[in-house]
Amino acid sequence: MSKDHVQIFDTTLRDGEQVPGCKLNTPQKLEIAERLEALGVDIIEAGFPISSPGDFHSVTEISKLIKNTTVCGLTRAVKKDIDVAADALKYAKRPRIHTGIGTSESHIKFKFNCDQDEIIRRAVASVSHAKSYVEDVEFYAEDAGRTDNEFLARVCEAVIKAGATVLNIPDTTGYCLPEEYGAKIKYLKENVRGIEKAILSCHCHNDLGLATANSISGVQNGARQIECTINGIGERAGNTSLEEVVMVLRQHPYLNLDTKIDATHLYSLSQAVSDKMGVPIQPNKAIVGANAFAHSSGIHQDGVIKNRETYEIINPHDVGVTESAIVLTARSGRAALAYRAKKVGYDLTKLQLDEVYDEFLTFADRKKEINDEDIHAIVKSCNVEVTAVA
Repeated sequence: MSKDHVQIFDTTLRDGEQVPGCKLNTPQKLEIAERLEALGVDIIEAGFPISSPGDFHSVTEISKLIKNTTVCGLTRAVKKDIDVAADALKYAKRPRIHTGIGTSESHIKFKFNCDQDEIIRRAVASVSHAKSYVEDVEFYAEDAGRTDNEFLARVCEAVIKAGATVLNIPDTTGYCLPEEYGAKIKYLKENVRGIEKAILSCHCHNDLGLATANSISGVQNGARQIECTINGIGERAGNTSLEEVVMVLRQHPYLNLDTKIDATHLYSLSQAVSDKMGVPIQPNKAIVGANAFAHSSGIHQDGVIKNRETYEIINPHDVGVTESAIVLTARSGRAALAYRAKKVGYDLTKLQLDEVYDEFLTFADRKKEINDEDIHAIVKSCNVEVTAVA
């Protein structure tokens, strides 16, 4: 059975750059944009052109550079924003303007001090104006996660009539549970007239650690675009992690959903973004963290050495990681020690392993992690005749 294509909308260069201290210069953005295109993302949100001259320049230069991927610029539902974005995108082969407005009761009352009818009027006006510049217009209903579904459906229907091709349904505060967010997407699929003319998009934040789960629930219920960032970087607790949603869909083929991402580039791009933005990747980060394919428990190590799939559901090579790591600690067993010893040149017999292992435990109790040099020292201290590995 053929799989439905889920578009990947990468906003590393826009929402990801909203992390304090993560400002990138134009050459850095160009390098990341080029690598995102090689990765296979469908859309690159290059920036918020009206926010600064530097952002305008970066969006312009990215538009010139990118050959096949859609290049998107963010705006508010403000005519001047849209004019500036259109100017920045004028060189793009596939331009998209991303415009929108808050739709929740909180935003309407406290942010805009208006009513629902005025929100719809502004939404339609912004989409119509963007449509005068580009064919591909995405509308975001900010704080859609806390917006009444019936009103949200009214807004979506109105902007589709105005020409919106993509409807972004953000869980702006990361508040929704997966069941709630999926039900919201399902409600829109079933209750918005003309919904077949637009793609529903998930833009989920990670305030409660649910961004990936909510995005997956969204596409299970009919959305066909996920907005995400490399390493999940972004405002506050971050955005949906690109590498996570890509591999969730790939590891669950029965969903019949997939992306066109070349996952073998994920690890190297993750490292590049971390280096350029100065944001370390937490060691236990799924897919790309230093410990994602590392094993230190003796029970786990023994299982992985015998058959990788006993404790790894992803082949590290699939995401660009060289190999699984067997980390030697005081919790490691004989199998792990023998495995690592062979890697550094020692083929231990069972009796030799017993002797070396006792010394290894003594050594390991004094040190958190045993490295290759330590293994040489341990074997040497045991005075055993060891057969060298050719």
